[in-house]
Amino acid sequence: MLKVSEPFSNLLTQGMVIKDGAKMSKSKGNVVDPDAMIRRYGADTTRLFSLFAAPPEKDLEWSDKGVEGGFRFLNRVWRLAESSMDSIRDVSPYSGKLETLDGKLKTLFQKSHMVIQKVTRDIEERFHFNTAISAVMELVNTMYQVEDFEEIADGPQVMRFAMESAVLLIAPVVPHIAEELWERMGNASPVLDANWPSYSEDALVSDDMLIVIQVNGKLRGKFTISTDAGDDIIKETALSNSNAQKFIQDKPVKKVIVVKRKLVNIVV
Repeated sequence: MLKVSEPFSNLLTQGMVIKDGAKMSKSKGNVVDPDAMIRRYGADTTRLFSLFAAPPEKDLEWSDKGVEGGFRFLNRVWRLAESSMDSIRDVSPYSGKLETLDGKLKTLFQKSHMVIQKVTRDIEERFHFNTAISAVMELVNTMYQVEDFEEIADGPQVMRFAMESAVLLIAPVVPHIAEELWERMGNASPVLDANWPSYSEDALVSDDMLIVIQVNGKLRGKFTISTDAGDDIIKETALSNSNAQKFIQDKPVKKVIVVKRKLVNIVV
């Protein structure tokens, strides 16, 4: 199995061009000093911004706001881990079936597996750290939405799985904060010696599907609905959608077309 550090074995030896509008050079005085950024924000924020701002084959557009954003994200991860630590430190990651969970716990467990799949593919197949980091950010946002998880059956175990997954997936990018959080979760061995997280195909199967709404061929809204819903229910839900209603108003509906259970086109 992959080790956390393996996909990133050549990262530190790769050159990276940082630009700010014009081509950078010492003579023009527009070179960004990474040492100054490291002193202010730390090495992890510097690495996170550099990898998140652009794919490795492209020049990096410098952005002070981007650096601040990366710093805020790492602080969010730290606060979430610290606030959850007492509940997840002494439990094992959830390894049960998706269907035994419900509500936000089910959503979080499924999101964890989806993010593991995406990050693994983005790194192994495309070497795109920016989209991989973005996926971990989505996972962290989902974790924040699960309130009072410690009071729900399997809540601490599901949160432990999600937190471990997030730390392992982000560890190659921000090794210092990841190592600290990994140790605080009670792991005896270093995070870089841990196996890369694996995902379950069964956990990727969703009970809901996303339906896009068009009014006269233009995108006007979207909604999620059970995969068991029939075309009639899909049509009714689309017609009652508040965003779509703004464009339908009092106009007579001539036709409602369901396209492959992915799109509803309302003709008025």
